[in-house]
Amino acid sequence: MKKANAADFLIYDEAAGIYREDPEQAVRDDVEKHYWLHVGQSIVKDWRLYLMLIPMILVFLFWRYFPMYELLGCFKVSDEVLPVSEQLFSGFSYFKRLLVGGDDLSAEFWRAMRNTFILSFYGLCFGFPMPIILALFFNEVKSNIARSVYQVLTYLPKFMSTVVMTSLVVMLVKQGSLTSGMGIVSQALANLGWISADVAKSGMLNNPEFFRPIYIISGIWEGAGYDSIVFFAAIIAISPTSYEAAQIDGADKMAQMRYVVLPSILSTIVIMLITRIGSLLNIGYEKVLLLYNTNTYVTADVVSTFAQRYGLAGAAKGIASAAEMMNNVVGMLLVIGANTIARKASNVSLY
Repeated sequence: MKKANAADFLIYDEAAGIYREDPEQAVRDDVEKHYWLHVGQSIVKDWRLYLMLIPMILVFLFWRYFPMYELLGCFKVSDEVLPVSEQLFSGFSYFKRLLVGGDDLSAEFWRAMRNTFILSFYGLCFGFPMPIILALFFNEVKSNIARSVYQVLTYLPKFMSTVVMTSLVVMLVKQGSLTSGMGIVSQALANLGWISADVAKSGMLNNPEFFRPIYIISGIWEGAGYDSIVFFAAIIAISPTSYEAAQIDGADKMAQMRYVVLPSILSTIVIMLITRIGSLLNIGYEKVLLLYNTNTYVTADVVSTFAQRYGLAGAAKGIASAAEMMNNVVGMLLVIGANTIARKASNVSLY
């Protein structure tokens, strides 16, 4: 390694015959020396913006970082009397029981893991393209009033609570009123011959075969419109000259979408895909808990409901924590893998 000399940071003044400090190096030294002073001045200058950050910082501290301490419960003996810090370490006993236990608990966990992956994978395959298609559709609507109406109608389900949304799903596929009868969707499918009359009468949500389609379709209905905002914002940022050049070359609407719009928003698509893959296994228990029942456990039970059932109802917090820990670790590995593949394939990545 070459040893640094003082002359490496100085310039020679031929007129005076002496070495002087490099002005650029002097600026860098001053910036480095007074770095925290500049940071403090920036905070004082924009104190209103930093004040607005305080609620979000508190939310992350109390709901994201402080609960991480309870993850120690994955490696300690569960004891309701003693706090986590005073419980005895049990090593990886919970993980071993879930992975290779060979009992009913291990079988239920692997079933929940399989269902989680299947529901997430189907949601990614069928749900991810829908916001892009909607954004392309909104871009082709010339009337601003009509576009606003269409966007509001597609955004509306996202702003409904999970309870309201699942209640609507139940009424559509299970019952025509709040008390009894077949739903509109069940009646239509039975009339078309796609489902049997017995299934329609007993309730599609009581049949394990139909839980996954209902979950995926309701998820698309709920979030496709809201998720299209990002893609629509990327589309309207495309320069009009790109469309004009494509029209001069004879490109029709479909060709413009293929060769102008999609390549222009490719980076946005990749970033959103990586973030979607990162949450691939993070299926919230609220919607599943409101839709499933004991008849549909075989296809509806996911890791979140498994942890909720054993952690709260069964008082086995160590088992529930270990299940969620493995679920999150797999999600982290998926993010790293998707980011690496995207960076090598398209030079676009999160980090």
